[in-house]
Amino acid sequence: MRKSIILALAAAALTLTSCDDFLDRDPRDTFTEGKSFWSNENAVESYTNRFYTNFVGYSQGGGYGWFYFKSLGDDQATSTLDDWTYKTIPNTAANYNDWFTEARRANYVIQNVPSSSLKEASKTKYVAIARLARAWDYYMLVRMYGDVEWIDYVITDPEDEKIWGERDNRDVVMDKVLEDLDYAIENLGASSDKTLWSKNMALAMKSDICLYEGTFRKYCTTAENGIAPDAARSKKYLEESVKASQALMDGTYTLSAKYGDIYNALGLNGNKEIIFFRNYEKDVVMHGLVDYTCGSTEQRGITRDAFDAFLFKDGKPLANTGLDKSDLAVKNADGNYSIKKALDNRDPRLSVLVDSIVCFKGHGWKRPAPAAAGGHNMTSSTGYTIFKFDNQTLESYYRNNTNTGYTDAPLYWYSVILLNYAEAKAELGTITQDELDKSVNLIQKRAFGNDNAKITLTPAADPANNHGVSNLIWEIRRARRCELMLDNWYRYWDLIRWHQLDKIDTHEHPNVNLGAHVGTGITDGPTITSEGYIQATTAERRFDKKYYLYPIPTQQITLNPAIKQNFGWTN
Repeated sequence: MRKSIILALAAAALTLTSCDDFLDRDPRDTFTEGKSFWSNENAVESYTNRFYTNFVGYSQGGGYGWFYFKSLGDDQATSTLDDWTYKTIPNTAANYNDWFTEARRANYVIQNVPSSSLKEASKTKYVAIARLARAWDYYMLVRMYGDVEWIDYVITDPEDEKIWGERDNRDVVMDKVLEDLDYAIENLGASSDKTLWSKNMALAMKSDICLYEGTFRKYCTTAENGIAPDAARSKKYLEESVKASQALMDGTYTLSAKYGDIYNALGLNGNKEIIFFRNYEKDVVMHGLVDYTCGSTEQRGITRDAFDAFLFKDGKPLANTGLDKSDLAVKNADGNYSIKKALDNRDPRLSVLVDSIVCFKGHGWKRPAPAAAGGHNMTSSTGYTIFKFDNQTLESYYRNNTNTGYTDAPLYWYSVILLNYAEAKAELGTITQDELDKSVNLIQKRAFGNDNAKITLTPAADPANNHGVSNLIWEIRRARRCELMLDNWYRYWDLIRWHQLDKIDTHEHPNVNLGAHVGTGITDGPTITSEGYIQATTAERRFDKKYYLYPIPTQQITLNPAIKQNFGWTN
């Protein structure tokens, strides 16, 4: 089975830019309308395998993935400044069209498989897979666009009233998403192969989606989002996230011994932290994380704001620690700028995330490795270079060239579930110390090797808390940020659901454009502030409340005037 999926992914990667691949179009060919197609087990299996490509991982066809330079946030910065996805209303948008296309593909399965001659067990399985895929498609649409048309059948009549109707309220859509998730959970079985659909993968997806919706409905405001918070709906979705998370916590998953083990592994299937992952195979399906690991061009580095989010080894934040707070990079015996001393005082996860050598324009550095020959001199927009995804055991060619990586990509894993559980319980106001200890504190203890960073029900106040939340929720959010930094596009969407998108306004929060502290004596490199910090860019990104949702493409409103533009967007 895994081989067939790998080959399917390889084929998809090769045809991403082709108009000839029937799976890249709405499946409107006549054979998909007949029982013969839907009664062919191999055909249906191949058809549903296409849904795997919606879970991108590190990259797809050599492109950018969910772990790759998602610098529209406060964790990474680039010299070219990643600005808002849309600042004006586009005529068309793939973000809008593609997910509806994917939902249509799912509807073909849901509509046709039940009347096929497949065995009942097969029918149930494929419908469950399709409903899981449809849940994901609509979740992606809702978090980007809010209200969208819920369509649960294949439209063939161009006069169908659904084509010309208004968007459905996000609450209606998300309730349908929840129904699809629960159907998948009920009807998908276990799988020893963690690259395949399974009940546990569906539970993990539900944990994520329901946490998103529960917190979004808690923190949204009429003034900023166009909709009022809804305590009842928030409670409903947070409780559903807890339920899904608890089901996984009652299973056999455990944290890996070391933080970082899952990010550069050649085989994740046997890892007890992994719930679902994307498999890459040498010379078959590969990805391109080379710019993180040994890129010859300036990579996006983490920000000063991200660096300062990590606790010190005494378990205290920057403002409260009694340890040495210096973050100045100093030249070592090799003439490189080193932050080893600073890293030695911080949360050990920071040393896994970034290299101890700071390198920047005019001061490049080739990361050592057993196969260092052929490597590139790296530079970083902020000085901090990403170490987390670098498997230094790969052969030189595969480690140092574009689109030649073949480490596996985690998609759902246990630490995320523990974080989801703790956050949802804290947001509900029902979490106990025992529940903290069996969730987020397991992560904290793995990171520190002791209880220094243990979160209590009443943590000390951190002056850096600018989210307007309790000390407890702030520390849980910090734990999530540090544990999942650069992972799966989480940070940007976390800021949206928490209603904190203004924190990436570079005018109000300049630390999101700053990097390493290298002193003021460098004149042959990047812009250095008066305090000696690298400034990735002097360009500014200004927040506007309308950015909480993407704009509806003009073409869609032209085609269907019943669709109204999103809150705050005007031509």
